[in-house]
Amino acid sequence: MTTIVTAKGQVTIPKPVRDLLGITPGSRVDFRRAADGSVVLIRADEKRPASRFAKLRGHAGKGLDTDAIMALTRGEK
Repeated sequence: MTTIVTAKGQVTIPKPVRDLLGITPGSRVDFRRAADGSVVLIRADEKRPASRFAKLRGHAGKGLDTDAIMALTRGEK
């Protein structure tokens, strides 16, 4: 992926890279030089991108207890 450097030295991080690293507005990033001389972009705030299942994880909160659910299942009131 290629991007253009502005006169101020700014670049736009391509969306696939932002998505991969979980970079959102306000995220901190760091540039590090690798042993082979290349420069690597990493997240500096050490937050891991949320897994695709993290958004689905949770619970329904307080609600019916097991006895109430079983009564509804049986058609009891």
